Amino acid sequence: MIRSLPPAELLGTADTPPLLDVRSPAEHVHGHIPGSINVPLFTDRERAEVGTCYKQQGRDAAVLLGLRLVGPRLGDMVERARAIAPHGRIAVHCWRGGERSASVAWLLDKAGFAEVSTLRGGYKAFRRHAAESFALPWDLRVLGGYTGSGKTELLGLLRALGEQTVDLEDLANHKGSAFGGLGQPPQPSAEHFGNLLWQALRTLDLQRPVWVEDESLLIGRVPIPDPFFARMRSTTLFFVDMPLEDRVQRLVADYGSVAVEGLKDAVRRIGKRLGPQHCKAALEALDRGDLAEVARATLRYYDKAYLRGASMRDPARTRTVPGRASDLRGLAQRLVDHAHAVQHP
Repeated sequence: MIRSLPPAELLGTADTPPLLDVRSPAEHVHGHIPGSINVPLFTDRERAEVGTCYKQQGRDAAVLLGLRLVGPRLGDMVERARAIAPHGRIAVHCWRGGERSASVAWLLDKAGFAEVSTLRGGYKAFRRHAAESFALPWDLRVLGGYTGSGKTELLGLLRALGEQTVDLEDLANHKGSAFGGLGQPPQPSAEHFGNLLWQALRTLDLQRPVWVEDESLLIGRVPIPDPFFARMRSTTLFFVDMPLEDRVQRLVADYGSVAVEGLKDAVRRIGKRLGPQHCKAALEALDRGDLAEVARATLRYYDKAYLRGASMRDPARTRTVPGRASDLRGLAQRLVDHAHAVQHP
């Protein structure tokens, strides 16, 4: 049996069957539905050949070429699908829910799968579905504070206290500063970052608050989707006020194992904004191994930059919560207490 289901129905339950992405490997790498498995009908080169044939000779010639290319591999595709979905329930999608997914669904149905679903509208429809989730009325609590305040660790502690959280920097593989990519895996594409955000949001209760860290529009080189970022900017900011030296020591611990040349490159990237004197002092401190002085020099810039961003918010929607690095658990509890005292419309 073959069913065609819209994204909300196919992806909206915990009982979603294994999902095969039959697009080419390059399409999958650029952006895919989280959890999907790439079982490409065509290689990247074959997809280009079939596309060229379609433009030059029409649909019938392109279909015939496609059959010649994939025919010898159809048995392997069925075997792989059986290994992925041994219980006989499986779903398939391509770019627009057209020829590729329909062909593979027909093949799997004929091969004896008990239930084969296709994603109506394909990956393109999923992208629209994901974009709709960013515009939902999420009740966000934005966790702010100067660089080095332990906001990522605080998100984890808030989660341990039963709060809902989304770690945007973890999804983006970047800590949000010139130093933020050091020691991190490559960033996802902007498209796939949105897919990962959809995945993080889909398990959350829309009726309960969600904590996120305060960010600029860009985390490294990937943008936060506009509707979600607008909601972040319009909601209450809980500003963690932590002493400078506490933050210095946290940064030394966070970046102490990073290669010196990587740190120097990051300092140079913000050299103009630091100013020649402070940039030179930071580079010399790196040569001496004085990471604390490097942290102090760079925090002069980052503190000012954060203040500029925070000044764009409504002051009536900012709550300052003092804390020390030595008591992050207590600070997390105080954040919860402050948040519960704030009534959002």
